[in-house]
Amino acid sequence: MAPALVITAPDAPRGRGLALTPSETRVVAESYDIHVLTPEMLDEAAIATISAYHCTYAVVVAYGKIFPQALIDTFPRGAINVHYSLLPKYRGATPMEAALLAGDTETGVTVQQMALELDAGDVLAKTITPIAPEETARELRPRLIHLGTSLLVETLPRFERGEILPLAQETVGATRARKFKKEDGQLDLSAPAMENWRKYRAYADTIGTYFFKDDTRYKITKASLRDGRFIIERVIPEGRRETHWPANR
Repeated sequence: MAPALVITAPDAPRGRGLALTPSETRVVAESYDIHVLTPEMLDEAAIATISAYHCTYAVVVAYGKIFPQALIDTFPRGAINVHYSLLPKYRGATPMEAALLAGDTETGVTVQQMALELDAGDVLAKTITPIAPEETARELRPRLIHLGTSLLVETLPRFERGEILPLAQETVGATRARKFKKEDGQLDLSAPAMENWRKYRAYADTIGTYFFKDDTRYKITKASLRDGRFIIERVIPEGRRETHWPANR
């Protein structure tokens, strides 16, 4: 059964020309003739428009906005959220990055029933996956997306048939993964090697990591951890092309 409605981010400037471009979600939905809404805010007007579709439940994946209770209440069976951590650990916006920053050896995906409190709703299903020692966000994120897709496909039919008993989350051990800023990617090369390695892994596909030397900013494009040392292999000096990092040569 196709969704009755898809809600996604508004068109945004992209590319060198900064032309207004629809999200990939919108493009795919419209290719299947599914109605699409792109509200700037989930205010009363948006909620009224959404409720007019009389959807039984909602599925939320990386939407980026907190659902107000009034919106959740418009769905008779609530809203289901796909979250990339093993809840209650790492509630919040950046669970995958938080797991890499902590040096966790495993993570996973949780399908949970949304509640007003962020990522605190009842758990419907979970799946666990190991994190390889060399794995960065570039490799881990697509793996989690694939796992989340598979888990959702397995869970929804059982949810619709009423076969799942929701499990309340534990409050003990609950943690919050905060949003990060561009400055979080700055490394102090005198800091412990493991600290820099974890930051490199966590921010590899978003803000990246960088350092300053002789008043020049160097973006790190390739690094490794060898014999307890954080090894920078390739960098992009500000205003120049990618090159080997000479300090290791």
